[in-house]
Amino acid sequence: MSYLSLIFILLYFLVLFLLAVYGVHRYLMVYLYYKYKDRVRPVKPEPPGEAPPAVTVQLPLYNEQYVVERLIDAVCRIEYPRDRLEIQVLDDSTDETRDLAARCVERYREAGFDIHYLHRTERTGYKAGALQEGLDVARGAFIAIFDADFIPPPDFLKNTMHLFRDERVGLVQTRWSYLNRGYSLLTRVQAIMLDGHFVMEHGARNRSGRFFNFNGTAGVWRRESIEAAGGWQHDTLTEDLDLSYRAQLQGRQFVFLEDVSTPSELPVEMNAFKTQQHRWSKGSIQTAKKMLPKVWRSALPFRYKIEATYHLTNNMAYMLMLLLSVLIFPSIVIRVQAGWINSFWIDLPFLCAATVSVSLFYLFAQFEINRDRWKRCLFFLPALMSIGIGICLNNTRAVLEALLNLRSGFQRTPKYGILGKADQAGRWRRLRYRGIRTWLPVLELLFALHFGLLIYYTAINGIYPSIPFLCLFFAGYLYVGLASLWPRTASQG
Repeated sequence: MSYLSLIFILLYFLVLFLLAVYGVHRYLMVYLYYKYKDRVRPVKPEPPGEAPPAVTVQLPLYNEQYVVERLIDAVCRIEYPRDRLEIQVLDDSTDETRDLAARCVERYREAGFDIHYLHRTERTGYKAGALQEGLDVARGAFIAIFDADFIPPPDFLKNTMHLFRDERVGLVQTRWSYLNRGYSLLTRVQAIMLDGHFVMEHGARNRSGRFFNFNGTAGVWRRESIEAAGGWQHDTLTEDLDLSYRAQLQGRQFVFLEDVSTPSELPVEMNAFKTQQHRWSKGSIQTAKKMLPKVWRSALPFRYKIEATYHLTNNMAYMLMLLLSVLIFPSIVIRVQAGWINSFWIDLPFLCAATVSVSLFYLFAQFEINRDRWKRCLFFLPALMSIGIGICLNNTRAVLEALLNLRSGFQRTPKYGILGKADQAGRWRRLRYRGIRTWLPVLELLFALHFGLLIYYTAINGIYPSIPFLCLFFAGYLYVGLASLWPRTASQG
């Protein structure tokens, strides 16, 4: 075997090992979740006769004509003393959303609500800039935030504000639920992914005392915590993750409410999903570069620093997945030519560490949310893993942009107001908002071809244990590539 061939093999196993390390971390999340599951935060009794604190609800918008009225209507139905509730519609829109929002705000002002329409002609700082400008003129001691695709329930503040009787609490984050979960294969997979993030990751981190993050919406901040941490900053694309770490490093405690959910709308089109994933992936690495040095210089316990590193660098796994996609073909060819057919059993523990951990992670999350639904999740796990592989080109691009300090604007996730298949008829073609379309789908389809040839090669050489894993790669790249080129494919699910 030549030196070049040996280098390929060593790189391949190094990438497999690193992916397995991130896979093992998912086992740790499940372990911590169940170890601390019964840990309950005590709630102090309400002081007799004390008026509830003033709350400002902020609604950051940018070109949300399909959902803006639904959002404002829902917020105005929140049950809270009207004289203690302020609503800010922070609108950066450049289209008819401005008129829709302004008229809706005026209607509720005439009905006696303390609601304000704040429009900016320049999107300085994007969402973070809008939130900060709203904060500067807000009257509330607590700030609730909802993105345009959310519908907060009437009892939202009733279920969250009592936790702030503990002066140490700086944030209360609720779990997301999904209005259009069953719309398509894509929305079902996204829902399972996000359920794992909220239940297993947030649940494990919060209950074990580790850092977790505000998700940008469906949560309430203590205003003092935002201001003491330096306010909203826009030097990363995940201003929520950045502020979360700054606040927690100052000793603020966060609370995650697994049993309180806020309905939201998932992206129904592949390019919209990829736009969202790009922003989250790039922003997390930007935040890692900004905050990890401060985390490691802090007095936090070593195990908390390790967990924060996993948390903020988790999207590096997409770059590892892309490297694996490139290296897997030559590694197989080299071993076949060298007569190392039996060596493929060495791959199996690494692949299982990465894939079985993912399956258990999401299955346990579904079990905790709905014990009647978790078995149905089994049928979607192959699709979940395939789509996770298929978007690795998109997310690797985001990671590289962050590592190389390549700047880009805050790209909103298009929201359509489509909740079920019945909403699709006669409407899809009129939708104006699309996720960003790039040259990546062509490369994704080339990778699908690459894995199709590799499946054929392994089959004729009798390497059958590898074929199920290779099929995940083939299906993922093919689906993501086709759904990106023809968005209606994703909408019809």
